[in-house]
Amino acid sequence: MASTRSIGNLPHTAPGALTGADGEPAADSGFDALSWERTLGQPLGGARWVGWRLRLLVAAALLGCLGLFIFIRALAAEPTLGLQGRAGANGGFEIALATQDSLRVHEGRTLVAIAPRGGSATSVDALALQRSPRWLVSDAARERHSAMHAGIAQALRAPEVQLSFADGSVVRAAVRPYGVFGLGSMFWLLCSLALVLYLVGMVVLLARPSMRNLLYATMCLCQAGNQLFIAVEALPGPGLPGGFQHWSLVLRSGFDLATAAAIVHATGMHPCALPKRQWIAAASWVLVALLLVLLAAHLLPGAWWWIQGLMATLGLVAIAQLTWSYHLERNPFAVVLRRFGIVTLGTLTLLTVAVAAAERLPTTPHHVSAVGSVVFYVFLGSLLVLMPFLSRSQQLMREFSMLAGISTVATSLDLLFVAVFSLGQFASLTLSLFLSLGVYAGVRQWILNQLIGSNMLTTERMFEQLYRIAREVEAQPEKVAERMQALLRELYEPIESMTVERATSRARVVGDGSTLLVPVPQLADDKELPPASIVLRFARRGTRMFTQEDARLTDRVVEQLKRAVAFDKAVEQGRTEERVRIAQDLHDDIGARLLTLMYKAQTPEMEDYVRHTLKDLKTLTRGLAASNHRLSHAMAEWKADITQRLNAANCELAWSFTTDRDMLLSVVQWSALTRVLRELVSNTIAHALASHVDIEGNFEDGRLTLTVTDDGIGRNPQAWSHGLGLGGVRKRVKQLGGDVQWREVSPQGISCRVRIDSLAQRR
Repeated sequence: MASTRSIGNLPHTAPGALTGADGEPAADSGFDALSWERTLGQPLGGARWVGWRLRLLVAAALLGCLGLFIFIRALAAEPTLGLQGRAGANGGFEIALATQDSLRVHEGRTLVAIAPRGGSATSVDALALQRSPRWLVSDAARERHSAMHAGIAQALRAPEVQLSFADGSVVRAAVRPYGVFGLGSMFWLLCSLALVLYLVGMVVLLARPSMRNLLYATMCLCQAGNQLFIAVEALPGPGLPGGFQHWSLVLRSGFDLATAAAIVHATGMHPCALPKRQWIAAASWVLVALLLVLLAAHLLPGAWWWIQGLMATLGLVAIAQLTWSYHLERNPFAVVLRRFGIVTLGTLTLLTVAVAAAERLPTTPHHVSAVGSVVFYVFLGSLLVLMPFLSRSQQLMREFSMLAGISTVATSLDLLFVAVFSLGQFASLTLSLFLSLGVYAGVRQWILNQLIGSNMLTTERMFEQLYRIAREVEAQPEKVAERMQALLRELYEPIESMTVERATSRARVVGDGSTLLVPVPQLADDKELPPASIVLRFARRGTRMFTQEDARLTDRVVEQLKRAVAFDKAVEQGRTEERVRIAQDLHDDIGARLLTLMYKAQTPEMEDYVRHTLKDLKTLTRGLAASNHRLSHAMAEWKADITQRLNAANCELAWSFTTDRDMLLSVVQWSALTRVLRELVSNTIAHALASHVDIEGNFEDGRLTLTVTDDGIGRNPQAWSHGLGLGGVRKRVKQLGGDVQWREVSPQGISCRVRIDSLAQRR
């Protein structure tokens, strides 16, 4: 495990703990305790919803709901005529739907004026359908719009109004309040979105109060205000509530410009703090404030162009800052934000061009500004709700945001085709939908590439590595973090990875999708190993974010590793039980027979041979029954056994074995090494006809080397046919992760060298 030490409640990485995707130390990554806390986005203790945070959140939620209730109640009491209109062929206001009996017979007729009983009349045309002055291009049209809606609002204050139509007919209609059920379904949907934006902003801000979260809350509050204004504009019937018209342009422009300035300010701080960010943010806020002051004082000719131009400029600055941020730190969240920013700015630019191009058309500007702008604000609001939870969000939420943006594109293209190319309604709608679907398909894949990446490891390779790790960590449980880290590096190719002493129950995505926190599984009963977690930053070399799918995949990997270790332990337990049973049978059956045969031996030599055979059998059964063997004890047994066999064959033995420490051999290791030495000595006795055997052994730094050399008649080992004997030697050495080689020695004889580079030590 990479070594770590703790400073307070923050882990501090020791030298060498941080590695890159290739396993080498990451150069000057700066991923220390402070960046660890920054990556998580909260202190290690976690921002729990207790104490003052919970109380403030509940108070904010109640305040928001109470404010919305008062807002709805006030609008429900506003007067209305109970009719809906549409743009006529000549730019007139046609009645599309009426709820009063006196007006129902006039559906389809053009309304030209409205007046209170006994008062002056106000002219009405299609401009009355444009409820907001925010998306009127011309200053003159905006002044006429304001005067028209002020006159309509004044007329609706009377209990009865007089409506004049283009055919010369005049109708009197009663004025009545909207009522809660008369506000319309669009009003309730937009109010719900405004409440969601407000609550999400409060949750993010109170979860961890900071400047960047305050800026995010500012964006949410501004767009919640926009949604409330649009909800008012969506009320059925001509006219707007009193006082609303006066503040609509300044407040809605302020909401848009404040959102853009907050985005510039936030992108200078996150995901990477940029140099000179304070000056860029200050300049943005100063420009916004100056433009709003001039707008409120009516000192800004061409106000709409100034507003749209400043919003586009601030959008470009935000995109440039995200590009700069990614060059400083390869955080994939910067790429995702930049791509969403490009899409948003492109959509806003297209909508701006469409509204400007359609200004000369008498029937379509209200349609674009009322429909296209509403869809754009829904798109922007859904993006704001999505951003804090982008890496944790479900696909449905991401698709909704992109579809809202594409709907804005489709509406804008429809208007452009009508205004610029004079296409018919059906042709323009068909062409705009076709192009929008193509844009959607390309942009969707372009953005989601940063969220969904193909895994480099195949399933077969994954399971192969899992079971290899399981076998390694079963012998060396202290290396589970190192092995897991290597597997995850190959799976996700992060720029940075490290191990920290911090417990976590499951894998989770932190740091806006830039970081994945993975628990190191406890695969052994060793309680000395502290709980630890693996931290991976910037997947695919910083080209994509971590998502919940990655966290779930990693949890499955950890679970499969646990199962693999448990399976190996179960198999080993079964083997141990079987070895114990075989050892017991050999001891009770074969041992008893050899003992009887020893007492019935015809000659002393035969009795002595059987006695040694019985001793070898006891050594074998004792070895099979034991779970592990000390290397020093095994060396003594090997030397005694080999000495007895060579003495019986009138062959001398020279024995030399050095170790730098003692260790425990598993029964598999002990059994394999015992049989390898016995087979090599048997070949020397049976085939080499040697008079001298030299056995040298060395165990140092986990590497074991055995050399058996004789002075027999063996020649040319490369030409030998490897039957059961020599084949068994190769197989057993390979199972231990080693290799074996035979060669001729001078003046005669054969030398066999067995080398095992990593003889795992069991504790």
